[in-house]
Amino acid sequence: MPKTSRTLTVHPISLREVEVARVTDITPGMRRVTLIGEQLRAFTSSNGFAQPEFRSDSFDDDIRLVFSYPGHVGLVLPVQKEKGVDLPRDPRPLGKVYTVRRWDPKAGEVDVDFVKHGIGVGTTWAYRAQPGDRIHFYGPSASRALPHDADWMLVSGDDTAIPAIARLLDELPDDARAQVFIEVAEDAHRLELRSLPGVEVTWLIRDGAEAGTTTHLLDAVRAANWWDGRPFAWVAGEHAAVRDIRRHLVEERDVPKEDIEFTGYWRRDNVIALQDDDAVPDPEKNTAAFEKLHDLTELIPPIAIRTAVELGIPEAISRGVTSVSELATKAGADERALGKLLRYLHALDVLTETQPDHYALTPVGEGLTLDFMIEHLHPAGVGGREMLGILGLTESIRTGNASYVTVTGQTFAEVRAEQDYEDRYLERLARFQASLAEPIAKSDILTDVEHLVIHSGGAGAQAREFLAVHPDLRITICALPAQADWLRRDLPDTIPDEQQRARVSVVEQSVFEPTPAADAVFIGRAFRVLPDADAAHGLRRAAENLAPGGRVLLVEQTCDLDDLDEHDGEADLIGLTVHGSGLRTEAELDAVITRAGLTRTTTHTVGWGTTVHELEPANTN
Repeated sequence: MPKTSRTLTVHPISLREVEVARVTDITPGMRRVTLIGEQLRAFTSSNGFAQPEFRSDSFDDDIRLVFSYPGHVGLVLPVQKEKGVDLPRDPRPLGKVYTVRRWDPKAGEVDVDFVKHGIGVGTTWAYRAQPGDRIHFYGPSASRALPHDADWMLVSGDDTAIPAIARLLDELPDDARAQVFIEVAEDAHRLELRSLPGVEVTWLIRDGAEAGTTTHLLDAVRAANWWDGRPFAWVAGEHAAVRDIRRHLVEERDVPKEDIEFTGYWRRDNVIALQDDDAVPDPEKNTAAFEKLHDLTELIPPIAIRTAVELGIPEAISRGVTSVSELATKAGADERALGKLLRYLHALDVLTETQPDHYALTPVGEGLTLDFMIEHLHPAGVGGREMLGILGLTESIRTGNASYVTVTGQTFAEVRAEQDYEDRYLERLARFQASLAEPIAKSDILTDVEHLVIHSGGAGAQAREFLAVHPDLRITICALPAQADWLRRDLPDTIPDEQQRARVSVVEQSVFEPTPAADAVFIGRAFRVLPDADAAHGLRRAAENLAPGGRVLLVEQTCDLDDLDEHDGEADLIGLTVHGSGLRTEAELDAVITRAGLTRTTTHTVGWGTTVHELEPANTN
C-alpha cells in the first residue's frame, strides 16, 4: 500500500540550454561538470512558453542531458510544450539521466558528477568537455523529500550512486542515523563526505575487479548490524546488484517493499564502440535493454515471453536455477518442451546459453524479473489480466463492443468484483496518484472548496495530497463496495495523520448515483471504461447536488489526433476490447460533456501536462 515516507513535489518539465563553466576531477574516477546559464532562471522558450526557474529539492533528483548522436551532424531535441516536453520519435533525442549533485540558486550553478568507467556517450562527453561548451537538459520531473517516518536509513550504492549519496549526507539532519555502503574501483576513488555522529559509512574496494562483477555490496548489507526501529532503504547502482539487495531486504530482513527505494542506474553489458572512436558507443549496434524489450512485439515473441513469465522462468534463473532439467522441475513443465522455449528465448536475446542446456538472463531478460513487468506480462497480473482482452480485438473491431467475456469467460466487471484482484488493481492505481494530485493541490483549483467529493481510482492517495495543502478541506470518497473495502483498509497507511484522516469519509456509491452535496466533485479518469451515454449520465449525476457556484473537476485521458502516440493507441484498443469504449478525442469528450447538460468554464494544465476541466451546469449564470 502506498506509504508517505517521501513526500512528492512535481515540477514542470523545461528544456534548458546551459554552458559548461568548470570541469574538475574530484577523484581519479569521477569528473564534476559545473553548468551555468540564463535558462537556469525563469525564461521564455523559443516557441513562446514561460518556463520557471530550475529547481532541485532532493538528493536523488535527476536530469536528462541531451547529446548528439555519435557520428551524426545536428542535435535531436525535445520540443517544449506549455507543460512538459514532447519527444520526437524517429529519431528520438539521445538522452542520458544523471543526478543533480548540487544546485546553488544564488550562484546559478548546477553540478553533475560523471563516473569514468566503460564506454558511454555521457561519460565521453564529460571527459572531453571544456568551459564554454553548451548542452541541453530537461528535468527534474519531481523531487521526493527525505523519509520522515523512518528511524534510520540503509543506503547502498556503487560509484554511480556516489553523487546522490554525497548529496544525501549533505542534506541529512544532524541527528540522522544511517548505515551507508559504497563500492568503488580503488581506494583513491573515495570522496571526503560530510561526517555525522549517527551515520556509519563503509567503503568497499573492488581492487581491480570489473564494475558490476562483485558481490561486495550485497555481502556488506547481509552482514550489517541491523538496528532497532523502522528502516528506510535506498539502493542504487548496477541493475542485478540492486535487484539482489532488494530481494535480500524483502525476503530475509522483512523490510516492506514500500520502504525500499531502488534504482538500477546501469546494466553490465558489452558495448560496441565506433570503429573510429573507441570511447563512444556505436548507436546502430547498441540498443538499450528496455528499448529492445519494447521492440519485441511480433506475435510469437510476446507470447513466448509471457509464457516464460507465467512459468516463473526469469525469476528462477535470477535465483541460480540454470539447467533445463532443473527449470522444468521448478516450473512443473515438460523438459523437452521447455527446452524449445528456452532456445527461442535465447534467439531473442532474452537468455544466453552459458553451457549446453544451461541459461542465464541477458540485460533484456533481467527486465522480466521486475515486479511491474511481471504484473504487466503475467496473465494473472494486474495489467496482464486486463491485457487478455486484446486477444478479442477482431471481434471488437467487427462489433464495436467489448470482447473480453468471449476470450476469458468473464466480463471485466466480474474480474474486478474479485476482492484479491481489486485490491491489487487499486494498489497499482494508488502508486501513481501523487504525481497527479500534488500539482492539483498546489494550484488554485481547490481554492475556496470546503467539501470535495472524489470519484477516482487511487482516491486515498489523492486525498492525502489535497489535505496536506488545504487544512480545512473535507473529503468524501465515493466507491463501489469492493473499492470501499480496500480504501478503508488502506487509509491508515496512506494517511497516517489521524487528524487529516478524520476529515475523510468513504461511502459506497457508484458514479451513477446522485453525488453527496459538495462544493466540488473530482472525477479522475473514470469514464474510459464507459460508453458515451453512461459517461454523460455519470457526469449529470455528479453535478446534481453541487452547492451554488460548485463545479465538477474532470480529469480524463484523451486521444490527441494532432500528436498520435503509440501508448495512447494501445490504451484505446484495450479500452475497446475490455470495456467496449476506449479513449475519446477532445471532440468526443466535449460531446459527452454537452450531453450531460454541463459546460466547460475553465481548463487547467498542471504537473506534467495533466488537463483538469472545470464544468458547471449549462444553465448556471
